[in-house]
Amino acid sequence: MKVPFPAIALAAALPLLLLGCETLGTLSDIGVASGTITESQAASIQKSAEAVEKSFEDITPEQEYYIGRAVAAFVLDRYAPYSEEKSNDYVNLLGRGLALASDRPETFGGYHFLILDSDEINAFAAPGGLVLISRGLLRCADNEDAVAAILAHEIAHITRRHGLKAIKTSRITTALTSAAITATQTAGSEELAALTSTFQGSIADITSTLINSGYSRAQESEADLGAVTIMQRVGYNPRALVGMLAIMKKKLKPGGVDFAKTHPDPGERIKDIEKSLAGKPSPPAPPPQRKARYNTALGKI
Repeated sequence: MKVPFPAIALAAALPLLLLGCETLGTLSDIGVASGTITESQAASIQKSAEAVEKSFEDITPEQEYYIGRAVAAFVLDRYAPYSEEKSNDYVNLLGRGLALASDRPETFGGYHFLILDSDEINAFAAPGGLVLISRGLLRCADNEDAVAAILAHEIAHITRRHGLKAIKTSRITTALTSAAITATQTAGSEELAALTSTFQGSIADITSTLINSGYSRAQESEADLGAVTIMQRVGYNPRALVGMLAIMKKKLKPGGVDFAKTHPDPGERIKDIEKSLAGKPSPPAPPPQRKARYNTALGKI
């Protein structure tokens, strides 16, 4: 089933692509494209078009960045961002620290984390380092180790480029032609609208796989084991991931539109994690400062 791609997501996605190699800033820095675009902006679109047309192995980190921004814009059309700055700062600080301990500590645009103002139990790891987590999922965590488990799992999806592997099996259409790109260097509003419409089909195919279908059980298991490794490197208790999944199993409703729809049964994932942790000692009890900063940032999430 193909995901309808709302106009607002396209209005958000295209300017993100046009920004080229400029600093990402925050995920809320989404504007609306208008008028003509420059030669350098056209070159940025060219890179995105080439990325969509290639297989997973051919996509460069820079192209992955452009694709991820468009996917994140689509998600932000469906879910409003949570505006509490203190909570988002905390999640970003924690997430970026975990990312540094991953097998891929740097991406082209860096790692960025944003809380979604939704009661759904869900999270999205867009290609390139953009992670979106719902308030509903964060409410399943009652301490910092549990939050770290959520973030480490999503980081592991990115380090293993699971999003791009999903693209490879998607129904990918031809995004743009060289002639169209050349024309956009002096394009007016009608030409730009046509270009946006062409780009729409390709990103819709990507988001259909990421949002509707979800990752395979094998990929979720791989992300779980990756999260365990990251948490061990940083000093968090990896068994917090087991605790998180147990809570989610109780809260998830069969047939729901959130995590229950796109993820394997938490009970099966718990078995795999427990097997990987068998015989390994638990880390020492967390310092009281860890609980205090969690309470300050997410205690009322």
